[in-house]
Amino acid sequence: MQNPTRSFAAALAAGALLFTAACSSDSDAAAVTEPTSGARAVIEPGESNPMIAQGVEISGDATVYKSSGIGPTAMNDEAPEGSPESYIDTDQFSGGTLPDGVTVTEAQGIGVLKKIRDNLEDQGYSLEDVVTMRVFLDNAPGTDRADYTGWNRAYRQFFANTNLDTEETELVPMGTAEPAAPIERNSARPSRFALEVATLPVQGWLVEVEVDAVK
Repeated sequence: MQNPTRSFAAALAAGALLFTAACSSDSDAAAVTEPTSGARAVIEPGESNPMIAQGVEISGDATVYKSSGIGPTAMNDEAPEGSPESYIDTDQFSGGTLPDGVTVTEAQGIGVLKKIRDNLEDQGYSLEDVVTMRVFLDNAPGTDRADYTGWNRAYRQFFANTNLDTEETELVPMGTAEPAAPIERNSARPSRFALEVATLPVQGWLVEVEVDAVK
């Protein structure tokens, strides 16, 4: 049986792979970051702190790790089992009590990204190695639209929070609180899509994320 790892490496060696982000613009005029960990991100011209890359080019000799979809862990015993509130990250939000303006999607997103960080580190990677991200959001009960704003606040706690020109850490809001240092300093700009789905596989999940990391 052919080794799937070698097959994938051979496919990469045949040519660089370009992962496009969920946005469109003139990539010919786009700037690129310096290659790191076998990949380079294509960035919108003139942007010093964009949220995502237009695309990511992966070199032929890179090793790629692809995570499964990861959702939040049930941590909040004060909430009904299977409710979105039961999946609030109580390490971040003691007792499951959310500060002003912090949404359940935001709180779940923070928990999910912590789990992704742990998953990557177990395999010898880090959040800085993430080049592509796929995000699936369910709308919270009583709402008719996924909470993209809350998700993006959670995302900025772990990604795209460093100015590419000055290398200074950008302050990030959590809910309506004054912006503060992010949970994880990280300059990586993955290509990314985020979309609303009708349901996620575990009752109470509002966020599920999978990533590709490269080194």
